[in-house]
Amino acid sequence: MGSRLRLCGAALAMAGGAALAAWAWARLRGRGAGRGEPPAPRLGPVPSIGVAPQGKRQGRQILVLGLDGAGKSSLLQALATNQVKRSLAPTEGFNAVCIATEESQMEFLEIGGSESLRSYWKMYLPQVLLLIYVVDSADHARLPVAKQLLHQLVENNSTLPVVVLAHKQDLEGAYCITDIHDALALSDIGDKRKMFLIGTHVAEDGSEISSSMKDAKELIAELFLEMQ
Repeated sequence: MGSRLRLCGAALAMAGGAALAAWAWARLRGRGAGRGEPPAPRLGPVPSIGVAPQGKRQGRQILVLGLDGAGKSSLLQALATNQVKRSLAPTEGFNAVCIATEESQMEFLEIGGSESLRSYWKMYLPQVLLLIYVVDSADHARLPVAKQLLHQLVENNSTLPVVVLAHKQDLEGAYCITDIHDALALSDIGDKRKMFLIGTHVAEDGSEISSSMKDAKELIAELFLEMQ
């Protein structure tokens, strides 16, 4: 039947012959009704992921991966501050971000996407709760590479939840999420894991984050709580 993929930002998409309905965000938003606004998120350093015994997860980190230039750092900055700041230097190593909500404190570990750093990606997977995989929706030429790396990451881990962010949806020529779904062959990534695909973008510097970014933040927070 293909992966249990939730497509956000489109009504329906076809995968493995089955129609996949969009994620029902009312369920997430309903849980927070009547509790007031959460405290402002904050940036801050978090410890690097430690080594855990085989088969066990350690820590509370969310791993953020993707090719260099996909927009991982600006996306994390926007999620943490609810404000857009596009002019960020590319991550050449590791970037740690902490986002506090009313219910939890989420620790994100971003690893740079240059070819020299991709060899580190897999060694962190056994110790994280969730994988965020960011792709540049307008970088058509490198989508096959993004696909190959994603499939290699998850091939030996059938249960790790994955959120694919089809980023830079505001750029001219950007693939819509149904095209990203097909380009990454997400239907081939098993049917035992929770998997989500969301189209995102950051707007002009200084502006508030887009509704798609708010949706992504709510979903990540929901998954984080479920994995505790």
